[in-house]
Amino acid sequence: MAKKEEIESGTEALLEPILDEFGFELWDVDYVREGKEYYLRVYIDKEGGITIDDCVEVSRRLSDELDAKDFIEDAYTLEVSSPGLGRRLVKEREFARSVGRDIDIKFYKPVDGSKELTGKLAEADAKSVTVEIQDSSGESLMRTFDRKDIASVKLSVDF
Repeated sequence: MAKKEEIESGTEALLEPILDEFGFELWDVDYVREGKEYYLRVYIDKEGGITIDDCVEVSRRLSDELDAKDFIEDAYTLEVSSPGLGRRLVKEREFARSVGRDIDIKFYKPVDGSKELTGKLAEADAKSVTVEIQDSSGESLMRTFDRKDIASVKLSVDF
């Protein structure tokens, strides 16, 4: 297992009891290098949304656990936040939680003349994403796209 995956899975293991205690859900853990800096980003959620106070409390508790276990060699910045309204879907569990919700897909190359598509997520697996869309006559139809052709998937946000 690569360093990034080890850090992310180790962090998830430390987070589980903390999040269970508060009734929060883990959306994602991401360990990234940006320039010379490393960031450990934790995205949490709950019914009704996460508050700043929720993030502060989880950050404090997780920071204590990370310091005690001390399994990350690099200096890093810990960030705990909500995944936001237009959150990206990357991991399998994120897709599974979002079935039935409207999503925006951006493709690397145009599909049927467009690089973007909005529809309702019907299902997803490691290789494909199936979306319910409306054709020009208003009929509902299912379309399946290879994940390798998709640049990004985000939850749709309507205001």
